[in-house]
Amino acid sequence: MIRVLIVDDDFMVAKVHRGFVSRVPGFEVVGLAHNGADALAEIERLTPDLVLLDIYLPDFTGLEVLRRLRDGKVAVDVLIVTAARDVETVREAMRGGVVHYLIKPFTFDSMRERLERYAVAHQGLAADGDIGQDDVDRLFVAMRPARVELPKGLNADTADLVGTALRKADDDLSAAECAGLAGLSRVATRRYLEHFVAEGKAAVRLRYGSAGRPERRYRWTARH
Repeated sequence: MIRVLIVDDDFMVAKVHRGFVSRVPGFEVVGLAHNGADALAEIERLTPDLVLLDIYLPDFTGLEVLRRLRDGKVAVDVLIVTAARDVETVREAMRGGVVHYLIKPFTFDSMRERLERYAVAHQGLAADGDIGQDDVDRLFVAMRPARVELPKGLNADTADLVGTALRKADDDLSAAECAGLAGLSRVATRRYLEHFVAEGKAAVRLRYGSAGRPERRYRWTARH
């Protein structure tokens, strides 16, 4: 499990983010902090793998938290989660080596994608020893957000319904089975499933029956 500390001055926002993180497989929230001093203390006490760090804190900024972590050579990754969108803040965060910068407000899917991509990179760096250039390239690509554009005729809300149904399934699904779970037509669902396959987010296999064309079965693979 990837252990996460959430730092946000707003108690309700921190609670929402905790719910978001808890919904992503492979992640667990180990603590909350609501100011910079508590953030530093909790990082030392809990040694999380990842900190979701707000910029606007009541005692000192998230950038100052980041600077102190780097000055102290604390081995923790930081994902900035904030409403701050000025260029200088983003620049300072990048110089501090954050794994990503997520601007509020955002959807659960936006956070989930960043966390899933972080998990791929985190796993890739878990082993000791040397790695090659190809491995390094894959790690940097893993942290890059996927393009969000959908083909003409597809929309993000419906894609989310189909993707959620597929992710939650214990086994692979036919288009008809996925459509039933998502509450959509089979034809429409099939278009989104084929889009996920083309994007590398899902895999498809053929199941042959006694007669007729083989059935296409879909499985979500975005975290692999």
